[in-house]
Amino acid sequence: MRYHPDLLNELNLLLHFDLDTTRQGIKVHHDAEPSLIAAAIRLHEKGLSTQPDGGYLTDLGREASEHAQALLTLLREPATA
Repeated sequence: MRYHPDLLNELNLLLHFDLDTTRQGIKVHHDAEPSLIAAAIRLHEKGLSTQPDGGYLTDLGREASEHAQALLTLLREPATA
């Protein structure tokens, strides 16, 4: 099983949300890359964000974003000395 490019786009979009606050969302503009617009719509359809163009994370979206950020941290190459 692999991550489909659409899922990678969704994961990357989840990384744009600031987890330090619940009062800040994101806005995906109409002139953004089509893959980014589609990812935002899918996140909304899955109940992870409040608006099809971004908005705020739902509780489930916040959990997904936390996991996405944790996975990125785990997989990131270690800093060289």
